[in-house]
Amino acid sequence: MNRNGNTKKMIINALLLGIGAILHQITPALGLPMQPDFALVMLFIIMIINNGDYKTSLIAGIITGVFTAMTTKFPGGQVPNMIDKIVTVNLVFIMMFAMNKIKMLKDMSESKRRMTQSAIIFPIGTLISGVTFLGSASILVGLPAGFEALFIAVVIPAVAINLIAGCMLFKIVSTSMKRALA
Repeated sequence: MNRNGNTKKMIINALLLGIGAILHQITPALGLPMQPDFALVMLFIIMIINNGDYKTSLIAGIITGVFTAMTTKFPGGQVPNMIDKIVTVNLVFIMMFAMNKIKMLKDMSESKRRMTQSAIIFPIGTLISGVTFLGSASILVGLPAGFEALFIAVVIPAVAINLIAGCMLFKIVSTSMKRALA
């Protein structure tokens, strides 16, 4: 990719990270000191549109971890947010790598393949993130309730919210990118 293409890619990624940070900041908590993580959705979108670029994915994951650590509503949730994003970005990257080897996905058009990947990545990635966050928070700072109760009360709803919101946001970002880069 030429320098101009790299600059466009970096600007798009920066905008998506900024939007994710803002969404994370303004999203209300779900009754407990926890909230759905729309910054995570934007991280997954960056990973999907930069398919196969590990360095970009990892850097975006670290930046998302920093943003979510700065805006967390969970007491002591700064370090668990960092751990969660780094673990999640690596596991989702491995999942994407495996999906790219599936013949059925290879045979799809790029837009259909990306939409299918997003419908798989948003819920599974959110689940990975939620479990990693709760696990690391329980070890490092403790949880305000039991792991199972928080998993059911926060992680499961966040999986559903991120699937729906993520697919909608992905469609918006994809359409915008097609128009902007055309």
